Parts: sequence; structure tokens; C-alpha cells
Amino acid sequence: MKELEGYIDVWLPDFKYSDNVLAKRLSKASNYPEVAVTAIKEMYRQKGSTLIVDELAQAVSGLIIRHLVLPGYIENSMKVLETIADEISTNVHISLMSQYNPQFYSHTDLALQRPLYLQEYEVVVQHFYELGFHKGWIQEMESHQTYNPDFEQKHPFEKT
Repeated sequence: MKELEGYIDVWLPDFKYSDNVLAKRLSKASNYPEVAVTAIKEMYRQKGSTLIVDELAQAVSGLIIRHLVLPGYIENSMKVLETIADEISTNVHISLMSQYNPQFYSHTDLALQRPLYLQEYEVVVQHFYELGFHKGWIQEMESHQTYNPDFEQKHPFEKT
């Protein structure tokens, strides 16, 4: 990633898991948290916490860390936020996402076979603020229906 310095305008990493066991079980990535933190630290070193946007409010330079809250795993989300706060900064821009949709996902994990509950998401959002984060986006709960492409259509991302 150091070799990419100066070439990347906006870093947009996902930070999915704070727990190695969960990362291995869901994504077959046993050392995911360590690798993710190392990579995001390098992105932060390159871009810092300033997000520069253009006249259309589109990011043109900076770092935005995305995290999708998974149903049944709010402890994971809370720990992801704690890790960012402790090891990177509470000044970074966070995109906290609620758009998980199990519609086409059959997983042996029962929690992942249902949508995220509002109460779960509210706990994570409250923790976001308690940790001192103040930059970024808190996705609306209804987004799991909005961001639902129909891959049987010729243009799956267009609304019909």
C-alpha cells in the first residue's frame, strides 16, 4: 500500500470483523482484524482524517471506513468501532451501514438468515457516538430494501 501513495484519491476500506474466529467462520480469513487494521492505518497515514469533497459533495480525497452491522453480531460491530477509535482515530469518517439483506443468502448461521433488528442497530449507533465519532454517515434502517439489486434483470441496479 505504501507503493500506492500519491495514486489513490479516496480510500474506502471495509472493516468487517474485530474477531478472528468470526472472520474465519464467515469469510475464511483467520487474521482479518490484524490485516485490516494494518492496512487502514497505512491509509490513515497517507490521507489523515480530512475528507475533501467537491461542489457536488462527492469525495475527492480522504479516507472513509465502511462497516456493515450484521444481525446477531452487535458485539463485533462495537469492537470494530472501538478498534478504530483506539488504533486509528475518532476523527476519521465512518460509514455505518444497516443494509444487510439475507434475501439471497442461505447461511448455516441462523443470525444471518434474518434482517438486522432496529434495536441492534441503535445499540451500535449509540456506541459510535459514545466513542466520540462525529464524522461520517449513519445509514437509515430502510436501506436494506433500497440497496437490493435484482440480478435477474438486464440492468440489476436500476429501479423498475
